[in-house]
Amino acid sequence: MARPTMEDVAERAGVSRALVSLVMRNSPKVSEHRRRAVLEAAKELGYQPHIMARSLASRTSNIVGVMVSDLRNAFFADVVEGMDTAAQESGLELILNTGRRSAARERTALESLLAFRPGGIILLSPILPAAAIRDAAQQAPIVLVSRGSAIAEVDTVNDDGETGAGLAVDHLASLGHRRIVHLDGGSAFTAPPRRKGYRAAMERHGLEPMVIPSEHTDSAGMAAVQKLLNLFSRDNFPTALVCGNDFNAVGAMSALEEAGLRVPDDVSIVGYDNTSLAALRHVSLTTIDQPRVQMGRLAIEALVERLHADRTAPVRRRLQPSLVVRSTTSTPSN
Repeated sequence: MARPTMEDVAERAGVSRALVSLVMRNSPKVSEHRRRAVLEAAKELGYQPHIMARSLASRTSNIVGVMVSDLRNAFFADVVEGMDTAAQESGLELILNTGRRSAARERTALESLLAFRPGGIILLSPILPAAAIRDAAQQAPIVLVSRGSAIAEVDTVNDDGETGAGLAVDHLASLGHRRIVHLDGGSAFTAPPRRKGYRAAMERHGLEPMVIPSEHTDSAGMAAVQKLLNLFSRDNFPTALVCGNDFNAVGAMSALEEAGLRVPDDVSIVGYDNTSLAALRHVSLTTIDQPRVQMGRLAIEALVERLHADRTAPVRRRLQPSLVVRSTTSTPSN
């Protein structure tokens, strides 16, 4: 059965196609009686307006393209939740895809989103080269979440990773830990500020920093712990780990338990992001909270300002993280 068209709705309602178009755009120029007739006809026929066609006709778009770096990371789900709520309030539609932590795939995903002629695009923690983002920003407003930028056409929403990592070290030091190691985020753009914050906090407490290169995945957390097991004996093993994110921390916990080290009795663990994973009872991970839902809302608000308030100057939103203490940290046993 062919998909019903605007002409079919017009014929069923006994009105012109132009009037149906006005109703679908929620125009105030239509009487309530005719609006109701058109909507009833559309419902009877199962008609849904074609978003792209509507956008092309009006030369504006209510489509927002969203590229997620890693669908497995619950952090992004929370950010998208905030975006979705704000988008609905602003009359915007979200289209999502993913780059799967690959620059080449991200480039393809970005091109796919641009093909929809969106009103704007939000990139969640992309690893794309800055030049590719700059080129895309010539076609649509861009907002980066969890990545900085100096491009004038690009807005950014981030947390203060330097402060967040410092909070993790301060917490562990207050418990009496001295041998605190950082499993960093590797190539992630959030890694350098967190690494800097860790080093600065260790220096404040008169402690010797040690950074183990890692990534924001559970497998990378496991691999980093294996490296530590090869470097240290049980007698001088680090008593605490500050992990790049919650996924990394869960992987580290798994590897420690497989090696016979108890969390937190032998090794305390702090994650980063405060995802739903961290709050699970059997995980109960001490972590650094990013206001993830708020970050999503702010990303949409930045696009709305570009689209409807004619703002051209870039905005740089930086939110403050906080410490959430759960069961994976305690005083050191040695």
